[in-house]
Amino acid sequence: MKKKPVKPSKKGLYIVVAIGIVIIGLVIGVSYYIDQAKISGQRFGTSLEQIQSDLEKLTSDYDSKFTIWKEGGLTKQEILEISQNYLTELEKTIQRYDKLTPPQAFTSAVELFKRSTQTQLESDKLLKRWIETGDNSTKLRSDEIMQQSFEYETSALASYNTAKRGYTP
Repeated sequence: MKKKPVKPSKKGLYIVVAIGIVIIGLVIGVSYYIDQAKISGQRFGTSLEQIQSDLEKLTSDYDSKFTIWKEGGLTKQEILEISQNYLTELEKTIQRYDKLTPPQAFTSAVELFKRSTQTQLESDKLLKRWIETGDNSTKLRSDEIMQQSFEYETSALASYNTAKRGYTP
């Protein structure tokens, strides 16, 4: 006796099609998620780079004006006014770190960059006080705190580079 060929049921066909649609949907969803993570990571990287670039320019401009003052090209009142404006801009820069949304791997690097800038602000406030008072102990303390700021910056860069090497969205 010959067996009759089994005719596929419509119900089974629907199940196979439904599973296929779910799999395609999942692949599209995962691809979209990965693309969004990459875009978000790129946005974060660009924003952090801009903060660091702006900070470098701000600091460089202030350092050049400070040098002009030391060489007698600016009055004490002028450098104090320049210093106050610089400190205000530095505080605004610190606030920009809080607006970043770093991927988890970069959180510690951002905190260290922020701490570096906060420490730089503390040092520069003491530098301004030294300009006002001429108290050399204040200048010495400012220099010590600036060294701490550089150490935070170095740690932040190391943390950032480590996270960058190991980051996969």
